[in-house]
Amino acid sequence: MPVFSLDVNGARRTADAQADTPLLWVLRDALGLTGTKYGCGIGQCGACTVLLDGAAVRSCAVTVKDAVGHRIVTIEGLSPDAGHPVQRAWVAEEVPQCGYCQSGQILAAAALLARTPLPTDKQVDDALAGVLCVCGSYNRIRSAVRRAAEAMGKGVRP
Repeated sequence: MPVFSLDVNGARRTADAQADTPLLWVLRDALGLTGTKYGCGIGQCGACTVLLDGAAVRSCAVTVKDAVGHRIVTIEGLSPDAGHPVQRAWVAEEVPQCGYCQSGQILAAAALLARTPLPTDKQVDDALAGVLCVCGSYNRIRSAVRRAAEAMGKGVRP
């Protein structure tokens, strides 16, 4: 079985896997990073969202071979102490209910705010539309993204 070298959360990690193995399974099973969730397995629900070179991608739809040479960030790597403004805003706005979509939502929001510091509600909705929340926390999610954007723009943590 081939060995792949990946840049995950700022560290070089290796994994034995077939080239066409979804990145999701390498992260969860080979590397033990279980914050990335399995939802649908076909790239539709967004529970498995990670950052690939800063862009939000569905890790179930990216092969390990295609992830080589890119910077991968999972929810575990967003902040060592959960102090990222998006994570802090999530807590302040009491977003989580069941929590299953949270890592995908948070990473999609972080990617949005990295490229669009003060997004409109439509931009927030569009960026996070691909991460389904079965609990329907969308209003709180939007409020948390607004709070994080304000904190990041003013340099003040929520």
